Amino acid sequence: MQLPAAVRRQIEEQADALGFPALQRAAAALSAAYREGRSAHLTGPERTAAYLVTRMPATYAAAHAVLHEVAQRIAPIGNILDAGAGTGAASLAARAYFPDASITLLEKDTSFAAAARRWLPDATLLSSGIARTTTLPPHDLVIAAYSLGEFGAELAAALWRAARVALVLIEPGTPRGFSLIRGVRTDLLAAGARMIAPCPVETPCPLVDPDWCHFAARVERSSLHRRVKGGELGYEDEKFSYVALARQPVDLPAARIIRHPRHHPGLVEIETCTNTGLRSERVSKRDRDRFRAARKAAWGDAGI
Repeated sequence: MQLPAAVRRQIEEQADALGFPALQRAAAALSAAYREGRSAHLTGPERTAAYLVTRMPATYAAAHAVLHEVAQRIAPIGNILDAGAGTGAASLAARAYFPDASITLLEKDTSFAAAARRWLPDATLLSSGIARTTTLPPHDLVIAAYSLGEFGAELAAALWRAARVALVLIEPGTPRGFSLIRGVRTDLLAAGARMIAPCPVETPCPLVDPDWCHFAARVERSSLHRRVKGGELGYEDEKFSYVALARQPVDLPAARIIRHPRHHPGLVEIETCTNTGLRSERVSKRDRDRFRAARKAAWGDAGI
């Protein structure tokens, strides 16, 4: 998965304007702050360029993977609110699935918002924060990608009130990120929300701490991305936790694969969350059809 080509070109132009040494320093500071859950002390241009190169592709990939699940199960979407839109990664992903929907970006960081407007020129921009917002403009689909951890779980109730059709929440695939998603999932299901994904059921989450539910999206690294991070691989895996909820019930899969399937000679082991709880399954090649499906199955897929 990678950003659209036109967006990648514009990002590289912005990075070139900053200069590679400054970009590399800013990217290191941003990565350290991301891992530690704090703000990076950078200037606007430094922070924006570093984010565009190192974090925007990953955010786009995670949102693209989540919205693939959503688009299969909900009615047509007329408009989208991207709350805490940043540089517009989630909105770009949404446009891939809902090309005719109008988009509203809610983002107070002027440098990030200016970047988003470069590739989303027809979007409406609301230059305000969401940290203490209790009333948001209603939209069919509301998305908050990597926002709750910054602004707090209490924001979820306001986001849900604004969602006429569906709400999508994405956080880092860490124990902390999953804990935040699980808490919001519990509260909103109790308030009447209906599950879209990833869960195959609306009952309490069966996972017990210190385990956590997360998924991964493979991100193709640009040459600039590799140079900035000093990496040799042409890709990285963005791990994320998420929940997508709807106003109306949708058809849910019977299961969700919650770990990488483990492949052995003539055998595939698959761990799933099902409508009856967690299940580990060993699929032998003696069961030819299921074995063929199991060999193709991937982490995050519906069960075989």
